Amino acid sequence: MKCEVCFRHCDLNEGQIGFCKGRINQDGRIVARNYGKITSAALDPIEKKPLIDFYPGSMILSVGSYGCSLRCPFCQNHEISQVDLDSRCEDITPQQLADRARELVPYGNIGVAYTYNEPMVGYEFIRDCAKLVHEKGLKNVVVTSGNASIKTLEEILPYVDALNVDLKGFTPEYYKYVGGDLKTTKDFIARAAKDAHVEVTTLIVPGKNDSPEEMDAMASWLASISPDIVLHLSRYFPRYYETTPATPVETLQNLQKIAQKHLKKVVLGNV
Repeated sequence: MKCEVCFRHCDLNEGQIGFCKGRINQDGRIVARNYGKITSAALDPIEKKPLIDFYPGSMILSVGSYGCSLRCPFCQNHEISQVDLDSRCEDITPQQLADRARELVPYGNIGVAYTYNEPMVGYEFIRDCAKLVHEKGLKNVVVTSGNASIKTLEEILPYVDALNVDLKGFTPEYYKYVGGDLKTTKDFIARAAKDAHVEVTTLIVPGKNDSPEEMDAMASWLASISPDIVLHLSRYFPRYYETTPATPVETLQNLQKIAQKHLKKVVLGNV
């Protein structure tokens, strides 16, 4: 049976776990095995998601599980995204999470952010939690690589207020390097931007996705959706098993100037 959550379309036999570690063929159905399993939780500034044009100055309850459909060699959260942590998680129900988010409102909390790993591999949990979070008058944010199918996105989009999508680069070759699919991500961003606040993050890796031509093409494409989309250009540092030296700040500044020809807001991160 084929999983339809992301571009990989894993063909899973009974009991078989998908590439992402978060999905399994169980009794003839592909389901989220990481449903309600939390590896990380924190009350974060909204700017850390990063979102700068969505309730700036507020806090948001951020939760993550395990699993990811990509294999970025520089993954900052590889301890939870790239491994199977099914037996080492805290279990939480959607109602418990929504209640916790409401309890944190006096501390500046505006809702729940689904983040840290790739939350879309367990989209059912997002959908079920987000409905309850909305009922409490709070907001839902998804931080994702955008490598989920449009069918999967449609399941959660009615309940999501904002997304930050990692647009890893803008060439098929770079997406092969990170184990993703450029077209899937572009389709995801274009669809999400119709109904939710969307900001985009690109981690700039020297010699990989830092050419002026690629940035010009990326920014031009984003502007064709909306010139109001905020683009975050983030500085890379060696992580996981990627050893390329850190991105020079000058590279980010030059790329920022190129992107600003098309987009109203281009901000730098990790500098």
